[in-house]
Amino acid sequence: MTTDSQAHTEKMKRIKAARDRLMKHKTGEKGLIIVHTGNGKGKSSSGFGMILRCIGHGMPCAVVQFIKGSMQSGERDVLKERFSDICAFHVMGEGFTWETQDRDRDTEMAQAAWDKAKDLIRDERNRMVLLDEINIALRYDYLDIDDVVRFLAEEKPPMTHVVLTGRSAKAPLIEIADLVSEMTEVKHPFREQNIKAQAGVEF
Repeated sequence: MTTDSQAHTEKMKRIKAARDRLMKHKTGEKGLIIVHTGNGKGKSSSGFGMILRCIGHGMPCAVVQFIKGSMQSGERDVLKERFSDICAFHVMGEGFTWETQDRDRDTEMAQAAWDKAKDLIRDERNRMVLLDEINIALRYDYLDIDDVVRFLAEEKPPMTHVVLTGRSAKAPLIEIADLVSEMTEVKHPFREQNIKAQAGVEF
């Protein structure tokens, strides 16, 4: 008689064999265009997690923040203070759009951030470049989506990963992306419990 433990072992053996057959043919590598979007939490956090992975592997990388500006940020502080030799960090925005209330200035700052981003992406020493909240700049048309898509498709070095975060990713960007994740909000304490943004969770 087969025990639960034996049945589990046999099932796992079959899964492993199928997985090994699948992985045998997954041998390619390329620089990916990665989009984190959706209304749920975790888009920037996931991007910064990837940046930390790069640092852990000794891979030079860079971050350009398009929107958050001078807001306190634990990830920004630790990257600038401890890993500036391997991760260039550029805060280019001046805050959320409802705080600045100046479309011309927001557009100017977003364009400056995009110019910096292009320089960092063109530098093949950077294995990954995180464009934090660029989707917000694209959503409000502070940047030309066609220009961003064209650059990523035609000028991004073959082995450079580019991560683009923010809600409401536009369809042309999703179309050219290699990996798209949509964060879905199920519950949030800000709405349900009147809990403010907290250090270590949101920033």
